Amino acid sequence: MIHPYDDLPLHQSSAPLLHPTSDSAGLYDRYFFNGFDRNGEVFFAVALGVYPNRQVMDASFSIVVNGVQHNCRSSRRCSSDRTVTTVGSIDVQVIEPMLRHRIVIDDHHGISADLTMQVVSPVIEEPTFVRRNEGRVVMDYTRITQFVEWSGWIDFDGTRIALDELGVVEGCRDRSWGIRGGLRGLPGPAVPPQFFWIWAPTLFDDMCTHLAVNDDADGRSWHKSSAVTKRFAVGSRAIDDVTNSAEVDRPESMSTDLSWQRGTRWAQAMTATIETATGEHLLVNYEPVQRFQMSGLGYLHPEWGHGDWRGELDETRDSIVLAEVNPLDPTMVHVQQLCRVTAGDRLGWGVLEQLVLGPHAPSGLTGVLDGAK
Repeated sequence: MIHPYDDLPLHQSSAPLLHPTSDSAGLYDRYFFNGFDRNGEVFFAVALGVYPNRQVMDASFSIVVNGVQHNCRSSRRCSSDRTVTTVGSIDVQVIEPMLRHRIVIDDHHGISADLTMQVVSPVIEEPTFVRRNEGRVVMDYTRITQFVEWSGWIDFDGTRIALDELGVVEGCRDRSWGIRGGLRGLPGPAVPPQFFWIWAPTLFDDMCTHLAVNDDADGRSWHKSSAVTKRFAVGSRAIDDVTNSAEVDRPESMSTDLSWQRGTRWAQAMTATIETATGEHLLVNYEPVQRFQMSGLGYLHPEWGHGDWRGELDETRDSIVLAEVNPLDPTMVHVQQLCRVTAGDRLGWGVLEQLVLGPHAPSGLTGVLDGAK
């Protein structure tokens, strides 16, 4: 299938742009966004994913207010043209690539929103994630992350939240693409679950820090990356500025020290030690103040998993009372925690994402879903 974008010199194979270059069912392309105020009162997140070999596009929006997480999800058939990023009542618009995006939700079972994000950092390209099991690709993908500020409003069940009344509403956005869940649904011997993942994008007034870690069961990292960037004012940079890799400090070293809430796989606190390329020693301390369940966006969801076929168009809404969540429910171990963060005299806010399945020796975890001691 030929698309107008085929007139641009962007091809990486002999195939037209809309032809997938892999036949993996795990092939995907995803947008992710989150946002929060500095009082910890509101946290929201958005995701939209495309799964070319499953012919599925799905999207979701969740907001946490007063201890309740409200979730709406949409899924539709996506044949060949993946450039229309609207799924039912959820619309993700790229207004200016790498600079400004807009999210519109048109009365999704009582939830509506009109949100615009503008970046306050350059693009951080994370090293490619590659993981195989006996030669078969489990994951092979790339992610970029940027820090953002938000404007607009959210309405749920008649309650209107105007972001400008909350002060600064900030967060991050990422784009990832490649293969994830490459073995899902394939025949072969069962693979014992083991996955350790932390991801911590953090904003201060003058800078932003970023780190990502994947460990195997004995605590050896098979993926580790970090970055430090300056934070600039909304609208003060052009596309050439935010895509300039020289604007991103790649630290010489980074390590993390995590403590866990007893009986859970959720963090109690984390300290990250970062040695920047310019010689600055950063000790970044994370104190969780609010929890967001990633299942609200479809991650590990038993019925609305990413890329699951739900027909031509399907939409749903539900809610999670956070105080009632079983922390060892396998659908609920994946979280993002909004954290109050310090780095020396700096005060900031960030997100500490965790997904820990199976054993992890440094954490004292030995089973598939045992809680921390």
